[in-house]
Amino acid sequence: MIDTSDIEWRVSEGQVPYPDALAFMEERAAAIRAGTASECIWLVEHPPLFTAGTSADPTELFNPAGFPVYDAGRGGRYTYHGPGQRVGYLMLDLERRGRDVRNLVCSLEGWMISTLADLGISAHRAPGRIGIWVGEGPAEAKIAALGIRIKRWVTLHGFAINVAPDLSHFGGIVPCGISEFGVTSMKALGKEMPLTRVDDALKRTFPSFVSDLSLTCKVS
Repeated sequence: MIDTSDIEWRVSEGQVPYPDALAFMEERAAAIRAGTASECIWLVEHPPLFTAGTSADPTELFNPAGFPVYDAGRGGRYTYHGPGQRVGYLMLDLERRGRDVRNLVCSLEGWMISTLADLGISAHRAPGRIGIWVGEGPAEAKIAALGIRIKRWVTLHGFAINVAPDLSHFGGIVPCGISEFGVTSMKALGKEMPLTRVDDALKRTFPSFVSDLSLTCKVS
């Protein structure tokens, strides 16, 4: 098993304001590139908000509840964050772990799928659609979202797993620009559990994710 002891694993209690998260990521990424800080995985929960990626289309933002909207700087379109959602921010040095952006995304998808499997949920990739999905046919729905930014070969941003968020909040946007399919959560699938249990599963499957970063990703 690959050694990940040199990667800091942070878990914040309570709801972290989004601007604070952006500031931390930028500072940590710069320090990683300068060689003055270790790589970091940071698990957080946010208050209700929307983030806009670099491809965000204003026509896909409705926001009837008036949640704050932030420019994220990552790729993608509009995404929701809120209570009951586990957000993971990755600050990893791709100079050390393979300068392969496609493999990074593929490996991150694999990490989410493995974590959900560890928790008793069968999830999958969907060709042509970003994110992690469950179900089939008309019942297929997104359970996790991904969005990465790379700055001087250090990663920022990461993923969001819907553990038990208020799913009605997703109605304020077209999530990730995909209107044909719905959004679901672990709770909606009958898998209600605390975030700490999700964190434990993420940590159990993390070494395999790091190992996959050095390989050529093969999508089954």
